[in-house]
Amino acid sequence: MTIIWKKEFKLDDINRFREESIVGHLDIKFIEKGDDFLRATMPVDKRTVQPMGLLHGGASVVLAETLGSAASHMTLDESHYSLGLEVNANHLKSASTGLVKGTAKPIHLGRTTQVWDICVENEKNELICVSRLTMAVLKICQGS
Repeated sequence: MTIIWKKEFKLDDINRFREESIVGHLDIKFIEKGDDFLRATMPVDKRTVQPMGLLHGGASVVLAETLGSAASHMTLDESHYSLGLEVNANHLKSASTGLVKGTAKPIHLGRTTQVWDICVENEKNELICVSRLTMAVLKICQGS
């Protein structure tokens, strides 16, 4: 297994990015980093459900994009950054309580684009959402 990370980071460091953003508002927490994946949880509660009491599909997409974006950032050297180009999601099963867990893994780590697969599971490890995120990789421009 190849280690994909170019930036050294601890989960505590990445969790500090949550403050003052939708990530903190939805209580998304990064819980595990492997050689080629990043994992986070999100509660199914009043912040993340739709009016019928089921996990909102948009909340699942926020979890997916958060994971893929954070993971992408950590695979780049200090002279590059990444921005989301496209995200899609297929909602396969509902959730109404507990925590959901998302796992982001790269499909393609290219020079100008990255593609990430993000799987979201319920507490029974049942797949509830699959998402694909495409990121643009850009060079940081230094002042002229």
